[in-house]
Amino acid sequence: MKTEPVRRRGRWRPLASPLTRRILAVNLIAPVLLVAGLMFLDRYKQALIESELAGLATQAEMVAGAVGESAVAEQSLGFLEINAELAQLMVRRLAQPAQVRARLFDAVGDLAADSQFVLSAKGNIQIEDLDPPPPPGFWSDLAARWDRLSHWMPADPDLPVHVERLDSRGDQFPEVVAALAGETGTAIRSSPEGGIVLSVAVPVSRYKQVVGALMVTHDGRAVAHGLFQVRLAIAQVFIVTLAVTVGLSFFLAGTIARPVRRLAMAAHQVRRGQGRRARIPDLSARGDEIGELSLALKEMTAALWTRMDAIERFAADVSHEIKNPLTSVRSAVETAARISDPDKQKRLLEIIRDDVERLNRLITDISDASRVDAEMSRAEMEPVPLATLLATLAQVYQDTGAEGAPGLLVTLPDSDPLTVAGIDGRLVQVLRNLIGNALSFSPIGGTIRLSGWRDDGVIHIAVEDDGPGIPEGKLDAIFGRFYTERPAGEKFGTHSGLGLSISKQIIDAHQGRIHAENRTDADGRVIGARFVVTLPAH
Repeated sequence: MKTEPVRRRGRWRPLASPLTRRILAVNLIAPVLLVAGLMFLDRYKQALIESELAGLATQAEMVAGAVGESAVAEQSLGFLEINAELAQLMVRRLAQPAQVRARLFDAVGDLAADSQFVLSAKGNIQIEDLDPPPPPGFWSDLAARWDRLSHWMPADPDLPVHVERLDSRGDQFPEVVAALAGETGTAIRSSPEGGIVLSVAVPVSRYKQVVGALMVTHDGRAVAHGLFQVRLAIAQVFIVTLAVTVGLSFFLAGTIARPVRRLAMAAHQVRRGQGRRARIPDLSARGDEIGELSLALKEMTAALWTRMDAIERFAADVSHEIKNPLTSVRSAVETAARISDPDKQKRLLEIIRDDVERLNRLITDISDASRVDAEMSRAEMEPVPLATLLATLAQVYQDTGAEGAPGLLVTLPDSDPLTVAGIDGRLVQVLRNLIGNALSFSPIGGTIRLSGWRDDGVIHIAVEDDGPGIPEGKLDAIFGRFYTERPAGEKFGTHSGLGLSISKQIIDAHQGRIHAENRTDADGRVIGARFVVTLPAH
């Protein structure tokens, strides 16, 4: 036994979903800002270092100029020499306010002065600045930790390590070598304790003669503190952005994901067939796509229940209508088996034949009625000129009508084809049903009037007869399934009672309307029936 392969559901493409793209866009705000901040931080670090080096160069030039003017003496034979004692005092005093370390090297690279040494009777004394001891306590310890954090800078492995020696010489520093050659030299080194050390060396000259080099160094704490301030600002922005992202995520979950989940659960309950207790949430007040989705689901569910009710009623009506001729056939067959009178058997056979024809007519009409909706949902709508259809049907009925049959009077606009969008075969079926119904009720010599006109974007088609009209209170009931209200004297079972019901199905599928009314004269007496079909113009 062959089985049909199970169809796989279409793969869900997350990036093709507008909802997924929006959530991704919102969630990417925080990392994008963070990356942008880090790129800005690297440039800002270079700008701080360049600014710090420029400031050190200015300070070094000021100290070098003062030393060159006041601490350089002319020796015998015109040689210029640095006065070490005076230079030590000047370097110490001038470097202290700037909080930098200044070292003076003579023309051969020997250390002549250092701002960290103080002259005394017992020789040079090296001075090192120490941090004041913090008072004991939790807050003071926290403040110390915060201070260390604000001046912390990660070590850069690409930079040379700054090494302090007691016997410093100028040839140990490339920037001093450049300054002794008459150029300003700069250097950036990493500190063993962490951070960087900035160094600038400028030439010391007198009468345009280089007599030494002044090197100024700084530990880069200002750069580290500036970077810390930027990091702190980025952290604040990141925290705010993260909070906004989380808030927007919850907002999206509350306004999109949660309502969609409610709709999905309600649809799942409907699919599981849990009676009509499962109700689709009404979110139409939102005024957005989800509200439209909920409204569409509610309408779809209502249409589904309506269709199921119609199928149930249709099945019950079909069962009832088929049982009647079947019961008649069974009774006739049972009776025919018990009697021997040929005339009575002949009448019973005629009854059986009529009932079989009635069953055949019922089954044909029932099959047609059950196919209308499916056919209308598959077929493509095309332009249909109703004026041409009416004129053609009227000519056919007039040419094939029996003697004394009612005449047909057609009233149509001259230059308007009355075109609608529809299925011509089904529209012809509706017109044939209405014309055939009018012919069966019209008296001999009567007139059937067919008319069509356009009014405010819709097309109207009317079929009028001169018959007895429609019973009071039955103007809507005549469109029900298996409703029969036939003329007096007509053979029973000639019609199935589905013609008008099928016509209404077809017109409803064309987004139109069909209704019936009685024609009356000036005295209010019923002089016939009128059926009016209204369809949107193409």
